[in-house]
Amino acid sequence: MNKYIFITGGVCSSLGKGVAASSLGALLEGRGLNVRMVKCDPYINVDAGTMSPYQHGEVYVTDDGAETDLDLGNYARFTSGTLCRANSITTGQVYESVIRKEREGRYLGRCVQIIPHITDEIKNRILAVAKEDPDTDVVIVEIGGTVGDYESVPFLEAARQLIHESGKTNAISIHLTLIPEVAGGELKTKPTQHSVKAMQEMGIQPDMLICRAPVMLDEDTCRKISLFTNVGYDEVFTSYDIGTTIYEIPLVFFEQKLDQIVLKKLGVESRHADLDQWYSMMDKFAKRAGKVRIGIVGKYMELHDAYKSVYEALFHAGIENGVEVELAKIDSARLEGADDLDSIMGNDGGGVDGVLVPGGFGQRGINGMIKASAWARTNKVPYFGICLGMQIMVIDWGRNILGWKDADSTEFNQDTKHPVISLLEDQVDVKNYGGTMRLGKWDAVAEQDSKLERAYKQTNIHERHRHRYEFSNKYRKEMQESGLRLSGFTPDRSLVEAVEWPDHPWGLGVQFHPEFKSKPTAASPLFREFIAAAKKDRS
Repeated sequence: MNKYIFITGGVCSSLGKGVAASSLGALLEGRGLNVRMVKCDPYINVDAGTMSPYQHGEVYVTDDGAETDLDLGNYARFTSGTLCRANSITTGQVYESVIRKEREGRYLGRCVQIIPHITDEIKNRILAVAKEDPDTDVVIVEIGGTVGDYESVPFLEAARQLIHESGKTNAISIHLTLIPEVAGGELKTKPTQHSVKAMQEMGIQPDMLICRAPVMLDEDTCRKISLFTNVGYDEVFTSYDIGTTIYEIPLVFFEQKLDQIVLKKLGVESRHADLDQWYSMMDKFAKRAGKVRIGIVGKYMELHDAYKSVYEALFHAGIENGVEVELAKIDSARLEGADDLDSIMGNDGGGVDGVLVPGGFGQRGINGMIKASAWARTNKVPYFGICLGMQIMVIDWGRNILGWKDADSTEFNQDTKHPVISLLEDQVDVKNYGGTMRLGKWDAVAEQDSKLERAYKQTNIHERHRHRYEFSNKYRKEMQESGLRLSGFTPDRSLVEAVEWPDHPWGLGVQFHPEFKSKPTAASPLFREFIAAAKKDRS
């Protein structure tokens, strides 16, 4: 029988449930188990695809084209299990499905209620993740929000039912809570006590606690928590401020024997733990020497999570190149009115060793991005364009090399005479934004002896997309004849997937999102080569 672990949170949000769940998944994989991760989000949106990055951070895209919560990005970076549409469950999806079934008469005229119909739908979706892969051993289910939130109640009730139906050796509850520090350095356990009480009122007795605290909890504090929560003393763990990187957290939990206790509670025979890749990665992290400064020129700079996977991929590439990556976040709108970019991006502004323009939608700040592209191109500074960032390269080339001053994307200017970026013909009349994008995993073919091929060390590439506009095939010939290299295509060569600047240290743009597949133990090839070029440029 499959094993289930439910991860819940209390006291307040942003304690790190996603990182804790991912770290546990990494530890169980290190012990040879096949792990699948699930995120239950209480928002009523069907998915995260239409939400502003300022509202919910980045949208993480899976191979099958699901637009999901950024926590799935954590799962992907820490674990190796398959992630797809089924791994993201939202209130919107659940109610949409139940209402559709009711309209189809599939409830045989019964009154449709939260219990059992909504909770059954949630349970069926969780169980389906395990059934999808017959080799699954453990499913880790993270329930979003905090205990006490109205929105989370149906998910907590579904978890209670599954724990009851599966039996205590097949399903357990791990509750993440806060131990705040007050004046004088005293740690307070009362919020944790109240949080566990709220869980008990939901009918769930946590089997284990992970306490978010500024320091490692001492024995007396753990015993006090144990006494007032009905959780064993050896089942209270600390997620403390480590001061290094979140990727050390699996090793922090391993030292506390978190995975051993989980295996014991689930009735799984203990086995040898292989965490060599995590220790090796942390060794590389500790040995980093020097620094490269990367200018991120984007639209959503105020919220770090808006470009979460991009920042993490840069960090991974820094580890692999043995350098620290310093992020210089530059709002592209700020560049639009700048006459001299050197004062912001050049030596006068602290100096950047590379420029990255990430994905995005909408017109705001676009001309600032085009200026950044032209600055990196003319100053021979390594440049990496992702999705919109590649389209910006093409617009810059059209305006400043081919002399088409109105060159643009039809996303920003419907009346341009030189629409170098445009919609696919079959998307032009689409009004409903849902489901109109090129989403998920697509194959690409790199041209021989291109930077693209050298980075991947092969011509066949498989990466994920999330965009609506494409390089306009109408301008292929003129772009190529003027020197722009088209270095990647779809297998049938109908769409351009990558462009490169000639006679430049490293100027590359791709239509896909390589950041989604980067891991701390295996950096994305393109991010690795970009940071390597920036490191070389700095030296």
